[in-house]
Amino acid sequence: MNRLNFGAFAVCAAFGASAAFGQTLDIENMKVKGKMEQVSTHMGSMTIELGENAPEIDDRLIFEPFQMNDELQQRTDLVFLMRHGPTDWSKLDVKNVAPTDCANQRIMSPEGRKDMETLGLLLGSNLLLPSKIIVSEWCRNQQTLESLNVGFDQVADDLSEAFVVETNPELNLLLSLQGAEDVEELRRIISAWDGTPPEGSPYAGRLLIITHFTNIEELTNFQVFEGEILVVDPKRDNRVIGYLRLASASPDVGHFNQ
Repeated sequence: MNRLNFGAFAVCAAFGASAAFGQTLDIENMKVKGKMEQVSTHMGSMTIELGENAPEIDDRLIFEPFQMNDELQQRTDLVFLMRHGPTDWSKLDVKNVAPTDCANQRIMSPEGRKDMETLGLLLGSNLLLPSKIIVSEWCRNQQTLESLNVGFDQVADDLSEAFVVETNPELNLLLSLQGAEDVEELRRIISAWDGTPPEGSPYAGRLLIITHFTNIEELTNFQVFEGEILVVDPKRDNRVIGYLRLASASPDVGHFNQ
């Protein structure tokens, strides 16, 4: 299995230029605005502009390859495939724990919640917004969504209320109790996304899926950090074209302990 290295895919953004492009959201009364720069041949960085209303953060959003930036900014028919945010590995899941039994499973750490608030702020201020979010039933995934929404709402009041949210058991931890049996439904969901605004959403945005390490690895053959996002293109047979993550993201002891 692979970690992510997109230096070799520097020209991927030029491929498939005829793919459908959507309208990016113009948020009225944005309290925080984003700022993007290229930091190396293949890597970009997103932060926020300093100003009266800008909160203090000590992190940044990095993405690779930089060459996918135009598509990342303009296309709403991309899928953001995300692993839940950082968790407290001192408390492991009880065997056969139910997805909604938060008292007996690994949940997000206070630091992880803060990180996901920062991630929501950076995604929102740089207009990398979903119009629909599909999330696993597991507590750490639901907590990830809650924390992201706190960050989104720092960009514009009640911004998160514009997202259509669905909890789907087919995104539950693969082969766990009440978990997904395989990744075929996840594959179908991604393949079907074309950027059309879902019913109840006022604008066209990307699809954000919040699931688990094993589900993502099974589908893509990539290993991802907690809180990391793979950018998937349904129009290229669900190809992973890049990633987004906080610069502070690091390997967890559960899956990267070798």
